[in-house]
Amino acid sequence: MTANPGTSLVVPAESPAIDPSPLFELFRGNHATEALVAAVAHFGLFRHLVPGPLSPDALRDAVGLARRPFQVLVTALRAMGTLGVDPDGRLSTTRMAREHLLAGGPYFVGDYFGLAASSPSVLEFVERLRTNRPRGGDDGDAGVGFIYREGIRSAMDAGEGARHFTLSLAGRAKNVAPVLAERMPLAGARKLVDVGGGTGVYSIAFLRRNPELRAVVWDRPEVLRVAAEFAGESGVGDRLELVPGDMFADPFPAGADVVLLSNILHDWDEPEIRRLLARCAASMATGARLLVHDVFLDDDLGGPLPVALYSVALFNVTEGRAYSAGEYRRWLGEAGFGVTQTTPTLVHCGAMVAVRR
Repeated sequence: MTANPGTSLVVPAESPAIDPSPLFELFRGNHATEALVAAVAHFGLFRHLVPGPLSPDALRDAVGLARRPFQVLVTALRAMGTLGVDPDGRLSTTRMAREHLLAGGPYFVGDYFGLAASSPSVLEFVERLRTNRPRGGDDGDAGVGFIYREGIRSAMDAGEGARHFTLSLAGRAKNVAPVLAERMPLAGARKLVDVGGGTGVYSIAFLRRNPELRAVVWDRPEVLRVAAEFAGESGVGDRLELVPGDMFADPFPAGADVVLLSNILHDWDEPEIRRLLARCAASMATGARLLVHDVFLDDDLGGPLPVALYSVALFNVTEGRAYSAGEYRRWLGEAGFGVTQTTPTLVHCGAMVAVRR
């Protein structure tokens, strides 16, 4: 497993001067290759639309995929401009796809894309699509990174794996956390519970902005070993409590004015999201705030492309995907929350504020 030699334990107090989002777009660019080549060379997705548009369920049955992998793949293809949706909600090929991605046409480029059909990353993505299981979840693997629950082996419960994956996320968090804390003032709040808070970087940023605030980072014991190192360098460690627990099974830390779910929900499939939001609601008093900090697809699930490609990345290593703001609003409403605002932060993320009714 690759080490994290460049990871500093110091959390910047200010927002970065240069937005690093373009770097993340370049980093995730390989997922466009994976999605496009899988659709053309492995699943023949576009040829199923030659006779005409199909409903999502009909196309999903034709290519033989479960609902989550199909949605991840179709969202990416729509964001690339190769699939469209007609007024009846049916999927159809765009002019780009008809001219260049249908075999037999004079301008067909599928054979060229087929040069990557046997590349390891494409084959790995095709396997994830077919099995609907994250990387590391097969028998004999070291365990899945970023998620944990009964019935699945998790790298987050092993010392080396937990440290590697936790530190890997710190680089993005240290860029985004100061922006989130600046744009989401918590005046009047006394206690923040950071669910699945990892390194504690987001809690540290909020504590620096809000001198009266105390915070609890709630996560797995091995993850909190890393959070303790960040807390020790933060200057606000006296107001930061590290509490081990399982967010799906253990009682929530009590007394929160604000509950933070920062880049947590996208790790899970829809039933687990509903369950976690219901658990949050049960732990919160009327008027308490829930901050969902995450990426948001467009409500029609057709893009934008950077978030669609991030969804492919999430699909490969978690049981979730990227979701739309509309999906989150619906699930929050079901759980007893009312959404009051959504504010962009950095690296394609935004913060959705929901109040416990």
